[in-house]
Amino acid sequence: MSARPTGAWEPFTPRGVAAFARARLRRLWLVQFIVASPAAAVAVWIVYNGCFPVVTAAIQKLPATGEIRSGRLEWRGHSPQLLAEGRLLALDVDLDHSRQIGSPADVQIEFGRETVRVFSLFGYLDWHYPGNYVIFFNRTELEPRWGAWAAELPLMAGVAAVLGLLLSWSLLATLYFLPAWMLGFFTNRDLNFRQSWRLAGAALMPGALWMTAAILFYGIGFLNLVTFGFTFGAHFLIGWIYLFVSPLFVPRAPVTASQGNPFRQPKRRE
Repeated sequence: MSARPTGAWEPFTPRGVAAFARARLRRLWLVQFIVASPAAAVAVWIVYNGCFPVVTAAIQKLPATGEIRSGRLEWRGHSPQLLAEGRLLALDVDLDHSRQIGSPADVQIEFGRETVRVFSLFGYLDWHYPGNYVIFFNRTELEPRWGAWAAELPLMAGVAAVLGLLLSWSLLATLYFLPAWMLGFFTNRDLNFRQSWRLAGAALMPGALWMTAAILFYGIGFLNLVTFGFTFGAHFLIGWIYLFVSPLFVPRAPVTASQGNPFRQPKRRE
């Protein structure tokens, strides 16, 4: 049995991705964790800086009383009214969804009488308020609650993002390992199912690094929402390229005597 390679540390090249096929599973998980951590940190930083101040400002503009009860918003302020706005997020109240408030923010959340409407580049979507719950919608109740949770939410969101990435990569590797194994089979590469699964998991990391950079550039305003959408689609394409190229850098399967040319005629003895 050949020893496992010790060079499975970098998932930036097809050869580096191929090395994970023979690495231990905990090595793959460790490198995935290293890649997922900055991706989650950048995403949380964008939300914290781009959305949290908007939510804070919106809560401060709410009236002293108000709630969502029996699926309806009880609003005692002026409507329509813009509560707060930033480059990424805008919050407003428009009981009749009259569309008098049009925000240039990438996402606009509008609270109506019976539904909350979310506007984005792709149009809008309505969600009905839950009918069996009472939700506070006033400054008196929300301001202290938001102040208590605002410092803890980024950490909780970061942990959830890392775990979500690791879980999604495991699920995608389960979908992708069969094409990697088939390519290895037809190119005579030394790949079994478990090795193909590890290779597929490593092939997802270059796309994740690309996506991390895209989120960062979007957060600082270098990319707009349309360009960000294209880069989001491109990160899947990057993963597929590595998935189909990396098996070609796996060593070839050893050829045994029984695997010779089946059409070769044996030599006749004189």
